[in-house]
Amino acid sequence: DSFDGFRARYEQAVPSFQSERFDSLIEKGVDWQTVLEATADNAPHDFILYWSHDFTSLMRLAGDRGRCVEYLMGNHTIAQKMYRYNPAILLYAPLRTAIVEDADNATWFTVDQPSTRFGSFNTPQITRVGIELDHKLAALLEHLDAPVPPALTDS
Repeated sequence: DSFDGFRARYEQAVPSFQSERFDSLIEKGVDWQTVLEATADNAPHDFILYWSHDFTSLMRLAGDRGRCVEYLMGNHTIAQKMYRYNPAILLYAPLRTAIVEDADNATWFTVDQPSTRFGSFNTPQITRVGIELDHKLAALLEHLDAPVPPALTDS
């Protein structure tokens, strides 16, 4: 797919975080089940975009021709399953992803394998969620008709 085509499909599959909605839930002091339900509604493929930035224009000022949009993609309800054991998991949650167009005009989707990052905490409960995220990432890639690295489904 083209850079713009893949980007559009990705941003449709992984919608932006509905900050006003969740701010309202926080203000109301709702229970966690309500947050789970609202999140499921916001994340049809298990992931939400918390932030994005297109660095292309800035890097072109240096004469670079490639294109790159970076994202923070995650799901706070999945992160919570790890946070209870070690809040430092927020170093890797949400996941950093990027859509890149290289010098040959090939489009790439890049992301660190979640289980490798979360496995570094040496906490079995966190490691299991990292593997769960591998599988969710694989499902997202399948939905996007992108190649799925075997490492995401082998565990």
